[in-house]
Amino acid sequence: MSSPRVLDLRGTTLEPSDLEPVAAHVRREGIIAYPTETVYGFGGLCSPEAVALVRSLKRRAEDRPLLVLVRSGEDASGLHWTEGARELASVFWPGSVTLVLRDPDGIFPDGVRSREGTVAVRVSPHPFVSRLLDLLGTPLTSTSANAPGEVPALTGREALDAALSLGAGNEMLVVDGGSLARSGPSTIVDCSGATPVVVREGTVPVSRLRCAVPEIHGR
Repeated sequence: MSSPRVLDLRGTTLEPSDLEPVAAHVRREGIIAYPTETVYGFGGLCSPEAVALVRSLKRRAEDRPLLVLVRSGEDASGLHWTEGARELASVFWPGSVTLVLRDPDGIFPDGVRSREGTVAVRVSPHPFVSRLLDLLGTPLTSTSANAPGEVPALTGREALDAALSLGAGNEMLVVDGGSLARSGPSTIVDCSGATPVVVREGTVPVSRLRCAVPEIHGR
């Protein structure tokens, strides 16, 4: 099996011409390792084929869906938005807050859509992510770039090593966007019910969330 290819975008201005090879790979149902505002992630299109590739690579348990990166709330307009979710998105997007929303019409495929019928979405402030999404015009899946139990990658080299250790081949394109500052994960808030509930407290603390939605439940 061939190894993953590496595209070095360090020092580039991330113009469409820089990103087109990445977009072309993704459009062909390939998967990528790429930088986000927290860590490097693995992802691809929100299609059954690409979702299956990412989940197989990460050996993802069936009860752990992939999250989705979108350009704005408009890309997730078919999901059910509560007042709390809208308020959190207006304050913290783009940023490291992931919102879990109901997907009553099954817009997203299994593996992204949970057994409970929800989807986790976020708008990333990282320039690579936002510009790639603009070029693609469609959401991108995301899960941390690491083998199960290992530390998530913070550099393109670490992302490549993680992909190789998991057995990735030429279905994977590693985008080297340079080194990321060490950061916690995104904060995950379940907005599928009447009152938002913090599922995981990450880089954005519950105290800050309560400035926007005072009734939010912490854990």
